Amino acid sequence: MTLLFLALAIASEVTATVSLKLSEGFTKPVPSTIVVIGYGAAFYCLSQALKRGMPVGVAYGIWAAVGVVAVAVIGALFLNEKLTLIQVGGIGLVIAGVLALELGGSH
Repeated sequence: MTLLFLALAIASEVTATVSLKLSEGFTKPVPSTIVVIGYGAAFYCLSQALKRGMPVGVAYGIWAAVGVVAVAVIGALFLNEKLTLIQVGGIGLVIAGVLALELGGSH
């Protein structure tokens, strides 16, 4: 159940972030509404994962890393944003950092 809440938090946050781009500075009502609901849902679901015992550093690290990767890929595929080799390397470093958090906590 903990991982399900974390996955829902990530999906909500990614949806809200993409909608933030589509809201055009909160001038479009539908994407703007999705932003507010999405971030609210993301924090609620993250809080439920934490409540069920997931360490905050691990939960936040996974949430942030998967969110960064998903938003970058969605931006490149659907929003006509460039993804440079340096950015791809940065994404790799973020993923490596989360792995270090996860593996370091298991000892």
